[in-house]
Amino acid sequence: MRTLILILAIIVFTSCSSRKALTGNEPVTPQEEAAQAPVDFHEASTWLLGYFTRQMMTSPPHSQWFQKEYDGYRFNEDAVKKLTELNMEDLTIKIVMGSWCPDSRREVPRFMKILDYLKFPAGNIIFIGADISKISPIGGFDQLNIQRVPTFIFYKKNVEAGRIIEVPHTSLEQDMSDILNRE
Repeated sequence: MRTLILILAIIVFTSCSSRKALTGNEPVTPQEEAAQAPVDFHEASTWLLGYFTRQMMTSPPHSQWFQKEYDGYRFNEDAVKKLTELNMEDLTIKIVMGSWCPDSRREVPRFMKILDYLKFPAGNIIFIGADISKISPIGGFDQLNIQRVPTFIFYKKNVEAGRIIEVPHTSLEQDMSDILNRE
C-alpha cells in the first residue's frame, strides 16, 4: 500500500512540473494553423473528386470528420459476426460519396470501420468522389446511375449484388449482410 501511495505521489508531482504555461504568443506552424481553422466542406476547393484513396480522407482537412465518425461508431456485433462467416473473396465495393455531403461524412467512416474489422482487402474498395450535382470526372460514371450520396455498390464476381443508398435501412452492417446473403 505504501508503495502504491509513493508511486502516485511521484506521478502527481512530476507530471505537472515540466509543463510550461502557454502565453498565447507561441509561434504556430502553417500546418497547425490549417488544422485548427474551421473548414467549409461546401467549398468546392475541398471536394474529393474522381478516384481517390482512403489516405486522402484520413489526412487534413478531411480527417476532421473522418476520425470523429470512425472512432465514435459502435456497430451491431451480431450483424458483423454474420459478415465474418461470408466468403468475400470475389467481392468488390465501390463507394461513391461527396465530401461536401454530411451523410457521406457520417456514413463512409462508419462503413470503413466495419470493413477494417472484417479485414476486407483495401484493393477491393474503389472510392469515387462526386460534386454537388452528383457528377464525377471519371469515364463511365453516368452508368453507375448515382442519384444520392453516399452510395455503396457491392459486386460479387463483378456483377452488382446490391446497394446502400444515402442512409441504411436498418444499419450499415445489417444492410450489408442482407445484400451479401441474397441468393
